[in-house]
Amino acid sequence: MSIPQSGGGPIERREQLVEYLESGCKPAADWRIGTEHEKFGYTLRTHRPLPYEGDCSIHAMLSGLSSRFDWAPVREQGKLIGLEKAGANISLEPGGQLELSGAPLETIHQTCDEVNTHLAQVKAIADEIGAGFIGLGAAPDWTHDDMPLMPKGRYALMDGYMDRVGTTGKWMMRRSCTVQVNLDFGSEADMVQKFRVALALQPVATALFANSPFWEGEINGWQSFRQRIWRDLDAARTGGLPFVFEDGMGFERYVDYALDVPMYFVYRDGEYVDALGQSFRDFLDGKLPALPGEVPTLSDWADHLTTIFPEARIKKFMEMRGADAGPWRRLCALPAFWVGLMYDQGALDAAWDLCRDWTQEDREALRHDAAKEGLAAKAPGGTMLDLARACVDIAEAGLKARARTGAGGLIPDETHFLAALKDSLARGESMADELLAKYHGEWNGDLSRIYVEHSY
Repeated sequence: MSIPQSGGGPIERREQLVEYLESGCKPAADWRIGTEHEKFGYTLRTHRPLPYEGDCSIHAMLSGLSSRFDWAPVREQGKLIGLEKAGANISLEPGGQLELSGAPLETIHQTCDEVNTHLAQVKAIADEIGAGFIGLGAAPDWTHDDMPLMPKGRYALMDGYMDRVGTTGKWMMRRSCTVQVNLDFGSEADMVQKFRVALALQPVATALFANSPFWEGEINGWQSFRQRIWRDLDAARTGGLPFVFEDGMGFERYVDYALDVPMYFVYRDGEYVDALGQSFRDFLDGKLPALPGEVPTLSDWADHLTTIFPEARIKKFMEMRGADAGPWRRLCALPAFWVGLMYDQGALDAAWDLCRDWTQEDREALRHDAAKEGLAAKAPGGTMLDLARACVDIAEAGLKARARTGAGGLIPDETHFLAALKDSLARGESMADELLAKYHGEWNGDLSRIYVEHSY
C-alpha cells in the first residue's frame, strides 16, 4: 500500500481536486511504466510467515537490503517500515508482504531488469537469514493468527475498521498479494477510454494470472481467491465502478465518487489521525470531526485517493489492480499485457471494440466468473479463453507497434514478455490449474511442496 504523500498547500477551491488528477496528463512521449509486486516472506525451516523482528524477520530483510544495496531507510515512529532509492521504494503490506514499487520506466525491458535486480537482492539477504519468498495471490496455508500486523499507523486504523464495513478486509490486509502496473494517460478523453478498457477487461487479467486456489491448507473452490476476497471487503471503495461507463465521465465525475468514499485517516506530523468513516466533503468545509477547523491539503487528497480500491483506479496515473502476484515470468507479463493494450492507439481502440457493447451485468458477471472459474469462465458472446486470446493478440500487436527494442537493439520489441500468457492460453490452463494438478498428482496432497517449487 502507498506511503504518505507530501507537498501541496491548502485546498481553497474544489476545482483543485480535479486539477490534481488532470495534472497527470502527459504527451505520449512521456508515458512511463511503473510495476508493483508483492510477495510473501517465510522462514525456510518452518514455512511460517516472517515476524517483524528477530534474526529471520522483516526487519532483518529491510536492514540487510539497506546496508548491502544502498537503499535509504524509511521509518515511522522510529520503526523501519520501508526503503527508497532512485524513484523506487520497498514497502510493507499489513501482513509483512514485501512490495517493490518500481521506478517509472520507459520500456518493459527496463521493468523486467528492475524486477530481476530486486529479486536477486531479496534472495541474497533471504538466504543469509534463512528466509524464502513466494509469489501467490493468497497465502496457501496460513491463518489470520499466523500473520503479524506491521507497525504502521495506517494499518492499525484499517485493521480495526475492516470488520465494520465487510467480512474479508483483514484477509486482504494480511494474506493476499498482487502484481499491478501503473500507466499514464494523455488527456481526459484518453483517461476515460483507458479507464473503461481497464475496468471491463480487468477480469481477463484475473483469469490469466489466477494462482490462488488454496486457503488455510485446503482447496478453496476459486481460481483467484485473492479476487474473491475483494468482493466482500468494503462496498464503498471497491468494485467495477459502473459510473465510468456513463455519459459525462471525466476527472470531475471521479472526484465526486472519491469524495463519497469514507475516509481512513489524516497524516499529521508523522502520525495517522483517526478519521475512520468521516467525510472528505466535511473536511473541505473545515468540519472534519477529527480535525475541527482545519481544511485539507493536496497531500491529504493524494492520501485519500490511495484508500480507494476499485478494480482500476486513477490518481495522477492509472493502476491496473486485478491480478494475483506470481512467478518472475508473470511479473514481467502483467505490464506487457496492459502496455500492449493501452500504449498504442490502434490496440486501445481494438480492446475497446471487444467490450464497448457489454452491459454492467455482463461486466459484473465476468468479474465474478473470472475469479471463480479462471480461463474456463464464460464471457459475453463466448468463453473467457477466447476473450483472453483476443486480448493477448491485441496486446502483442500493440507491443509490436511500440517497437521498443532491448538488449542494445538485439531484441526488436517487447512481445516476448507475453510468452508466459501465450503458454497458458495454448494449454487452456491457468497457473491455478497447474497448481491443482500438482496437488492432486505429484504432490499427493502435500501443500508444503508449493514452497519448494514456486519460491523465488
